[in-house]
Amino acid sequence: MSTCSLILLTYNEISGSRALFSSLPLDFFDEVLVVDGGSQDGTREFFQQQGIPVVGQERKGRGEAFRVGARNTRGDFLVFYSPDGNEDPADLPGLVRSLEQGADLAIASRFAPGARNEEDDQLLRPRAWVNLLFTLIANLLFNRGRFVTDTINGFRAIRRSAFERLRLDEMGFPIEYQMSIRAMKAGLKIVEIPTREGDRIGGASKAESFPVGIGHLKVLLRELLRPRTV
Repeated sequence: MSTCSLILLTYNEISGSRALFSSLPLDFFDEVLVVDGGSQDGTREFFQQQGIPVVGQERKGRGEAFRVGARNTRGDFLVFYSPDGNEDPADLPGLVRSLEQGADLAIASRFAPGARNEEDDQLLRPRAWVNLLFTLIANLLFNRGRFVTDTINGFRAIRRSAFERLRLDEMGFPIEYQMSIRAMKAGLKIVEIPTREGDRIGGASKAESFPVGIGHLKVLLRELLRPRTV
């Protein structure tokens, strides 16, 4: 039977961590680990008080956090979750079930039928539109399977064997985009579940739109030059 690791990615998320901790289905997982990017607001101490191991990062970046989490866990399935309010903890079991049913990569989509994006109630939706554009380009250029509606959301789960096969090397936030593209190029089975993106808890997002967008563009160009199989 496959084992499952929940990897919590944190960086100064004490408000969200406190608000969401009781909603995390921790008993569903064989192990839980926090990868912290250098919090100074008590996030590390909060999880340590709950008896959850916390590891830091020698190098900064969300991409590095993904790799640190993989190196410091043992599960056959890796589930990545950020306790910032955007990601619904009720969707965690659904991601795991998708892998159990044969998926290599499971993504909580903010754009699938029945899903909600945090900008849905706004007239102008620049963040959503940029995400959809990058997703469309990835599908057109690389995808050989079912259309993927959300290639960028970091709320996802992946088989360890697939994670290791993709050899992800992106350091920053575009790690999820690189993962989606390389999974498409490798012909891995990608499954999505609809998610309802919540409002962020405790301040502004760490991902600044313009530099993160440039980072996604660089990943796209790099993958265009990289062989299709990985």
